[in-house]
Amino acid sequence: MAWQVICLSLTYYSMVASNLIHYTILEEMRTNSIVGNIGKDLGLNSNELGIRKLRIVSQSNRNYFNVSSESGNLYITDRIDREELCALEQSCFLYLEVLAENPVNVYSVKIEIQDINDNPPRFSKDTFEIGISESAPPGSRFVLGNARDPDLGANSLKDYNLSPNLHFSLGEKTDSKGTKHPELVLEEPLDREKQQSYTLILSAFDGGQPMKTGTAVIKIMVQDFNDNFPVFNQDIYRITLRENFRSGSLVLQLNATDKDEGTNAEITYSFSHIPEKARHTFNVDSHTGVIKTIGELDYDATKSYEMAVEAVDGGGLVAKCTILIEIIDVNDNIPEITVASLCSPVPEDAPPGTLVALINVKDLDSGINGDIMCLLSETHIFKLEPSTNNYFKLVTAQPLDREKSSFYNITIIAEDQGVPQLSAKKDIYLTISDVNDNPPVFDKPNFICYIPEHNPPGTSVVSVHASDPDDNENARLIYSIINTDIDNIPVSSYVSINSMTGVLYAQRSFDYEQIREFQFQVMAKDSGSPPLSSNVTVRIFIIDKNDNAPKILYPSQEPGESALFEFIPQSAEKGYLVTKVIAVDSDSGHNAWLSYHFLQAPDPSLFTISQQTGEIKITRDLQDLDSLRQKIVVLVKDNGIPSLSSTVTLNVVVADNFQQAVPEIRRQSNNSDTTTNSTFYILIAITLISLLFIVTLMIAIAYKCKKPHIPPSFGTFNRNVYPQFTLGCPSEISDTSLPFPFSYDVCVTLDSKQNEIAYLKPVQNVPTDNLIDTEDAAVNRTSNKDNLVMKISTLLWLKQPIMYKLLVAKCQNLTI
Repeated sequence: MAWQVICLSLTYYSMVASNLIHYTILEEMRTNSIVGNIGKDLGLNSNELGIRKLRIVSQSNRNYFNVSSESGNLYITDRIDREELCALEQSCFLYLEVLAENPVNVYSVKIEIQDINDNPPRFSKDTFEIGISESAPPGSRFVLGNARDPDLGANSLKDYNLSPNLHFSLGEKTDSKGTKHPELVLEEPLDREKQQSYTLILSAFDGGQPMKTGTAVIKIMVQDFNDNFPVFNQDIYRITLRENFRSGSLVLQLNATDKDEGTNAEITYSFSHIPEKARHTFNVDSHTGVIKTIGELDYDATKSYEMAVEAVDGGGLVAKCTILIEIIDVNDNIPEITVASLCSPVPEDAPPGTLVALINVKDLDSGINGDIMCLLSETHIFKLEPSTNNYFKLVTAQPLDREKSSFYNITIIAEDQGVPQLSAKKDIYLTISDVNDNPPVFDKPNFICYIPEHNPPGTSVVSVHASDPDDNENARLIYSIINTDIDNIPVSSYVSINSMTGVLYAQRSFDYEQIREFQFQVMAKDSGSPPLSSNVTVRIFIIDKNDNAPKILYPSQEPGESALFEFIPQSAEKGYLVTKVIAVDSDSGHNAWLSYHFLQAPDPSLFTISQQTGEIKITRDLQDLDSLRQKIVVLVKDNGIPSLSSTVTLNVVVADNFQQAVPEIRRQSNNSDTTTNSTFYILIAITLISLLFIVTLMIAIAYKCKKPHIPPSFGTFNRNVYPQFTLGCPSEISDTSLPFPFSYDVCVTLDSKQNEIAYLKPVQNVPTDNLIDTEDAAVNRTSNKDNLVMKISTLLWLKQPIMYKLLVAKCQNLTI
């Protein structure tokens, strides 16, 4: 058909600058007919179409169109009837909103629906029954029901036509709105006796191509004389109703009057023309003319009604009036909130202004009742930015921090401006994805632990723990020890760590005397990208155990050696310092607190020992002492649990001169010789040494005899003039004086194995009259034998006590 060919010729234009695309189509086009190419009108090529993903997000309550995401064509999906959509409105438009993603944008599409001649004219009734009095004069006019054509322009109702007859012709009457109403004009008088009724065909045709027509049957009943028509108060009634007008309420009271009497004055009311929607909304009482509502009014569905009411008297005369009802909008529609697009989760490092969601709000009300204000509830992290056509962008207003809040329940409130104000809420659940922006944090600024010495290897030392407020892999920590050296030994030789739990284990058994403490650093690193790490210092202190017995530094005595000798003059008084026992303990603290005690003392009332210093002193005078030799065993013990101890044996010899001490020493030496099997071999060695020493001494005496000398006298030994051995030792041992007839400065070590004579020299300011002259054997009252024994004894005493004792015994039989 020709109109179908015209339908394919579509005109459209695009208003890209305002994001508005305008198309014009004809109604009743077939489904899948292409309206236009939105992608082309937006300037998108085929590649961009796949990325932008065009889709329709908003249209009327009925979906008439769809868009192809591949080609961009906008096509029809349902039958479009302009008369159903817009009724008698001159312009008919449909509005669409097309969403394009990547980036997100909304385009408005305006589609104009043009009319085609698809509706024939229709009469309100198929049959019009008219009663005409036989007294009606020629030229009388009788109003007929007019036809309605919902099409517009040339396609609308054009004219009427009456089937040919002898008595009637067709006339027209145009009202104030320009509507033609057909009228039946009586051309010839009627004669009921000749013909009681007439049947005519009334045709209505429009101006479309092809032309469409509608017909109605006119049945004319010739009646008795009734020459007055009903008359309404006014031809047009204009009424305004609010859409919340209750059902069953009075709309209008019609009143038509007739001057006739009897049945010719009895008036009946009815709708001569009423739209289909109005049939279920309004009703008229045929006897009283009262019009009431029988349904709910809805401004959004129908904004106005136009109805025609006729009043017919008993004689069949008809009068008509028009009722125009306008519906006033009431704020009875709650705003609607639609989430057109949502981006969730949002990374926590998203900058302010990042698009989170695209929100569409709409209200079916009109005017201020449809003006919507959109806002957020109780959050300053996000904000709404208005976009086009009631769209709002939900964007971030501040930097996000997942560690403070991992999700947000955002409430969007839409409020209209009507009275009363109506509002709607929409909750959007938004999650925040984690970014590795937090380094691990240890529970403590540093870790200090204590472990007893001699621990078994593999012992758990301490557990270090760090936390990371990030999530998943960003919070999974790995512990490791930072490689360092402790006394040139890698720290990994001391401790190891469980990389997952942070538990530190000892790799060896620790000895407090070798290492007392050490420190290193542990690193905790997360598994994020890039990874973040933190370090912490771990200090390990070794706790001492009482595992070392006291070591006696002075007097030094090796195992198997004889007891040492200490000399006391008989003139020593109470408080005289005999000697001082010096000991140390490798342990520490209470374990190293030493105390000194007598383990064996023949005469406990003679000596006392200080438990703190180890000083042995005389407690009384020695004039009445029976024994010149006292053997004392000193016990040194620490304060540990259990307590450990060491002993040292001292031989105290009381003598005013060296000759008195020699018998006691000899007796001790003899007793010692009987207790060991090695004496014979030692004696041979000492004899050889002694012979070599005697030869050297004789040469020295012979040389000295050539020089004048002053015969010295031996003198009397006393404490003030005795030559003293001065022990100058590089140690903690204090100086100790030993009474000998000769004075030498001797340096010895604390270790008896390393005792050496460092140097020998006479002590200054020693009285020469007390010295023994070994060159003058005649004057000296002491024999050469005694002098030699005394000198050798003095020298060898400093070397080794056992050598001294053997030499004394040997030299008793030596003759010079």
